[in-house]
Amino acid sequence: MVFMCQTDSYLKQFKTNVKTCKSSELKSKGNKLNGFEVTLEDTILFPEGGGQPSDFGTIDGKQVVDVRRDGDIAVHFVVSDGPLEVGRQVDVEVDWKRRFDHMQQHSGQHLITAIAEQTFALKTTSWSLGEEISSIELDAKEVSEESVRRLESLVNEKIRESVPVSITLFDRNDERLKEVSTRLLIPEDQSGPIRVVSLEGIDRNTCCGTHVSNLSHLQSIKLLSAEKGKKNKTNLYFLSGNRVLFYLDKCYKREKALNTSLKCTSDDFMPMTEKMKKSLKISQKILNEVKQEISDTLVVLSVTDDSTDLNSSGQLALAGNQELIQQFIPNKGCTKGWKIFGKSGKFVEKSKIR
Repeated sequence: MVFMCQTDSYLKQFKTNVKTCKSSELKSKGNKLNGFEVTLEDTILFPEGGGQPSDFGTIDGKQVVDVRRDGDIAVHFVVSDGPLEVGRQVDVEVDWKRRFDHMQQHSGQHLITAIAEQTFALKTTSWSLGEEISSIELDAKEVSEESVRRLESLVNEKIRESVPVSITLFDRNDERLKEVSTRLLIPEDQSGPIRVVSLEGIDRNTCCGTHVSNLSHLQSIKLLSAEKGKKNKTNLYFLSGNRVLFYLDKCYKREKALNTSLKCTSDDFMPMTEKMKKSLKISQKILNEVKQEISDTLVVLSVTDDSTDLNSSGQLALAGNQELIQQFIPNKGCTKGWKIFGKSGKFVEKSKIR
């Protein structure tokens, strides 16, 4: 079944009817939530799949915190004290900020994957839509910095060209599907038409996720780095759309904070850091030398409750060479036993001090 969210990814509100509702619980980030598993006649809330997390939203104002696919059915976990009435019409609303972010990341991944394969013969083996940064696993032992920068330039060029993105449904036996890339394995428990996402003149690929209708809606793509992955693969980390702006804003605020802390411009961050590292190394060396020089020194600190009375109770603290300290413990100038505190080599005695 193709859901309404896959037919129109820009639909924010929708009316439908409740099919089933049963009590359930959901473990989320170490917490257990009580609620209900609800199925609807149709939904605009995307169930997790194809590397894309599920949507959040509401059903009649009640929070939906997870949507999963069970064959051709979308199962919504609704946080509620009471069940939703079966057969009743309900208002469904999607968390648009989260949805549009996922659309930008997913369409961005399709674009990067297509250009990487066509231009650099770098095939995508998997991808992950992260909470802040997403990644694409490329079938290559390494990818040069030059290739990453060239790839970034090419994908942003396509964004500026405002390339249309379209969704087409094909019958499973349609011969035209032979011309379509199938990077996504179609689950055997799902029936109905095959959904194909097309970037006009660039790529056609089977996909279940939500996408923008034009590449211009991506705004821009930033390729952050290409790092060594598992099994001779390379992980390409990227940002798409609004995430580029959020990342830039965070970097700028961090830079301003460092400007104030280090009292230098961003161009001098690295030289200043190297200077501080050298200073720290010299200070550590001096400290070690001083510690060596005073290794045979014994520090004695005494505090009495009454400075006018030599027989007054108080505290005596010794620190320094442990062998020297051993000469002073029990019966070495004190009327009572010693009480050890802190690290080895430090002793204190609360008693009358002779």
